Amino acid sequence: MKKSEMNTKNRLKQLSKSLGDFEIEKKPKDTKKRATFKTSEVVILLLLISMVGLVMGSLITYNIVYGNAKRVDDELQSFVKNYEYIVNNYYGKVDKSELVDSAIAGMLTTLDKNSAYVGSVDSDFNIYLEGTYDGAGIQVYNNEKNDIVVYKVIDDSPASKAGLKVGDIIVKVKDKSTVNMKISEFSSLIKKERGSFEITFKRNAKEMKAKISIEKIELKSVTSKLIKRDNKKLGYIKTTIFANNTYKQFEKQLKELEKSNLDGLIIDLRENSGGHLMSAENILALFLDSKHPIYQIQTKNKIEKFYSKGKETKSYKITVLVDGSSASASEIVTSALKEQYGATVIGEKTFGKGTVQELQTLPSGGQYKLTTKTWLTSKGKKIDGEGVKPNIEVKTNAEDLNNDNHLEKAIEVLSR
Repeated sequence: MKKSEMNTKNRLKQLSKSLGDFEIEKKPKDTKKRATFKTSEVVILLLLISMVGLVMGSLITYNIVYGNAKRVDDELQSFVKNYEYIVNNYYGKVDKSELVDSAIAGMLTTLDKNSAYVGSVDSDFNIYLEGTYDGAGIQVYNNEKNDIVVYKVIDDSPASKAGLKVGDIIVKVKDKSTVNMKISEFSSLIKKERGSFEITFKRNAKEMKAKISIEKIELKSVTSKLIKRDNKKLGYIKTTIFANNTYKQFEKQLKELEKSNLDGLIIDLRENSGGHLMSAENILALFLDSKHPIYQIQTKNKIEKFYSKGKETKSYKITVLVDGSSASASEIVTSALKEQYGATVIGEKTFGKGTVQELQTLPSGGQYKLTTKTWLTSKGKKIDGEGVKPNIEVKTNAEDLNNDNHLEKAIEVLSR
């Protein structure tokens, strides 16, 4: 026990002894012998009790607040002292904003694996979550020679219309060379352009030119198709991420599929690592009415249950395809459909990410995500580290990747 706490307890004991201990019985056995007090004595007792409360509150508050404040102050002084030493004594130039961002990133590494520094507002992490961005419609990387190489071309984008292909090496933007240029520099260079502009690229050692422009690019996270098998009409809809625009894409394609009077629906969430919780909630509202809980949130102090915002519950059969990469929002959708709709989950146990992160933006533009809550299934089952177990376990056929055995099992279940 700390000395300050001992002193506090000793003072409180002394005050208690000076007042004397007494107890008031609700039903005294002998009313004639019951102690009575004069009005003046009652007033004095009340004053003394109030004084004890004030003393106790002051002493406890002083020790807690002052002690904690002093400890935090010492820790911050240590950080500031070392920050100033690095800035003033490092032999090269120091980017102060980057130094602070790196310090925050370092702090986050001491927490759980999902709390992390995620980079700038324009990072791939945020682009995928937003579902839209301003660009030419290409994704690039640096190869071993530090070339800018195209590894993805977005359908119907300016880059796609200009004829760019995966594997093309971009060597110039207008008259500026991109040789030995970092991805971040290339991205900044492209975003400064207005209207159409010329780029030079190499394909199979042949130099070519194309005109492209910067436009609003929408990332497609939902694909679908109608499957006809054994006189059954089955809808198939795949979601790769729960971005801000995923719900609208999902709703539109689901309505199109439902025009065929579906006998069943396959929702493919394999390799879907999650995304926005609101997107997952809106998709669940397409299948479950408001009587159905869809998940629970656990904080330090309480557990709160959340319900679907839907107006009706669908009647056709549903199967959900999952694997070890299905995580977070994917697990919310999977568990809710399994527990509340009666959907058949097929595949492998999901990842088991049952925590909620909040995104914070730093003055420098950098962002980090911090775990603040844990979520549970609609029936209160733990997901973090546990995952969602499928009703029918099917391992991926590694020897024949062209044969989708998960999908075939789903078709078999819905065709019964």
